Amino acid sequence: MRSSLPLLLATTLMTLSLPAMAHPGHEHGSGLVAGLLHPLTGADHLLAMIAVGLWAGFVMPQRVLIAPLTFMTAMAGGALLGWAGVSMALVEPGILLSVVVFGLLTLTGGQRQSAGVTLASLACIGVFAVLHGHAHATEASGHVGPYLMGFMLATAALHGIGVLIALAVAGSRGRRWVQRTSGVAIAAGGVLLMAGAV
Repeated sequence: MRSSLPLLLATTLMTLSLPAMAHPGHEHGSGLVAGLLHPLTGADHLLAMIAVGLWAGFVMPQRVLIAPLTFMTAMAGGALLGWAGVSMALVEPGILLSVVVFGLLTLTGGQRQSAGVTLASLACIGVFAVLHGHAHATEASGHVGPYLMGFMLATAALHGIGVLIALAVAGSRGRRWVQRTSGVAIAAGGVLLMAGAV
């Protein structure tokens, strides 16, 4: 059973990359439920947030909360900027690019990488998270507090899925295979999303 776990996890991730739904398919909404559902109904957010969790579990297993907290804090900041009326250029292309970049970070990251590379990766995660948050904000209507809480909770859950996948295979012979396969699947999903958005 344990030997089939890496294949099952990788297949699940590749399946998640198939529905190429970027932001144009999202509906505006308000309230807690709309916030909870928003990150789950677009492959761009779904893949990016799982990738952050995977990266955290593979690269920083002893400090696994740093990357998710970086993403969530920056995402909340981006949402606040959006609600304050601050416009940002290239939000949608940036979000699609984040899926590719996060997939590549997952693919290439390792516990032995330098502190500088790790910090640069965290900074990259934070910058892209601002775009994700801004997009969430522009798709909200009505009372934004419950909506913000909803998409923060959904984001935390998706990060948690990625972390749990990475930690589940830690120390196993299939660890590197799962890391590489999931990284490639997520990056490929980002490329497919970009191709569909052109």
